[in-house]
Amino acid sequence: MSDGKAIEVEGKIVTVLPGTMFRVQLTNGHMVLAHISGKLRKHFIKIAVGDNVKMEMSPYDLDKARITFRLRDVNAAPPPPRRQNRR
Repeated sequence: MSDGKAIEVEGKIVTVLPGTMFRVQLTNGHMVLAHISGKLRKHFIKIAVGDNVKMEMSPYDLDKARITFRLRDVNAAPPPPRRQNRR
């Protein structure tokens, strides 16, 4: 939100819904409906069930949120090395 009154929360993706919507369970147990922010769409950040995410919620509607960041899993294997093009 532009006026800085957004509530930052963290949660875990429970269900992937059509239209880039997600059902997310917050750390306190509350379930919300969330959509992806524009930056995540622009950079093709993939979000799957089980991912931990950071979200912004409006203080006026606590049932909806916007996903702003996908948190890294500390136990995940590192990505494979990138293959270089040789000429």
